[in-house]
Amino acid sequence: MPEISRFLGISIYMYFNEHNPPRFHVEYNEFKASIDIQTFGVQEGKLPSKVLGLVVEWAEDHQSELIKNWETLKETGEFQKIRPLV
Repeated sequence: MPEISRFLGISIYMYFNEHNPPRFHVEYNEFKASIDIQTFGVQEGKLPSKVLGLVVEWAEDHQSELIKNWETLKETGEFQKIRPLV
């Protein structure tokens, strides 16, 4: 599971052979969640509300990069790191 970004103790990952809908995974301390790339809704798991807000802010800024990573990971196994939240 490649790490595509890390900021403020938050790690963002994607799996190589993930099923639809497009998503990314977040780990923060003992919390884990998967986030839908299209809607930014939590599909599974739980995050503290402040952390979820930061993750959604980051994802909105990088939605096109997330979608591209989703597609290339599925097709070729390649991915690009995405800038952290600044």
